[in-house]
Amino acid sequence: MTPDVDQEESDVELLLLSSSVKHGTGFLEHAMPAVTELLADRDRLLFVPFAKRDHDGYTATVQNAVGPHGITVDGIHRSADPVAAVRDAQAVFIGGGNTFRLLAALHRLGLVTALRDAVRGGTPYMGASAGTNMACPTLRTSNDMPIVQPPSFEAIGLVPFQINPHYVDPDPGSTHMGETREQRIAEFLEDNDVPVLGVREGSWLRVRGERAELGGTTGARLFSRGVEPRDLAPGEDLTPLLSTEPHFDS
Repeated sequence: MTPDVDQEESDVELLLLSSSVKHGTGFLEHAMPAVTELLADRDRLLFVPFAKRDHDGYTATVQNAVGPHGITVDGIHRSADPVAAVRDAQAVFIGGGNTFRLLAALHRLGLVTALRDAVRGGTPYMGASAGTNMACPTLRTSNDMPIVQPPSFEAIGLVPFQINPHYVDPDPGSTHMGETREQRIAEFLEDNDVPVLGVREGSWLRVRGERAELGGTTGARLFSRGVEPRDLAPGEDLTPLLSTEPHFDS
């Protein structure tokens, strides 16, 4: 079954980071101009820390990063009613960690639908790594070990294609005998006719309504069934991806 993906919404505001840290920088430091642009005129941010075990510590890390910009962070794990917290949020940030642990928690707490409805209704959404995976139709292009079993692979579905965060290009000099990231994505495409955007650390996808653009400095690589992978430069218009019709298990 194809996950629920609405391609007609025009109020969606997304910032989908490959990672929350780029080598040599602090937490969110490399993307802070994009973060503050997304959160313009907002002073509270609802943080979803479920991809990691230490929820309070993770929330404090986010607060330390965005606090100097006048933003107060509320950890959703402290809310007595997480669904209501999402509904009332000025903006939402889902952090990275283990994607399977994260998605299991979102399903358990009834947050998949709540987040989908809120973001489609205009609540800005920021994801990093696993949080970026959550914006896709499914978690099938995660890099993580399945340490827990979510009831479904269906994610929030804010974009109609898949993203592979932390994308790493093949190293021709490597002696490692396991699959490269490119090989794993090729395997995904053998069974699913859905484009995959491999986003390198230091880059992100910015969606403003019906427009999408590649941000950051390191670029990305686009994989589609039946065509050669294509390198994408920072600033490239990715709006056509928003018209994707995903076909899973096909």
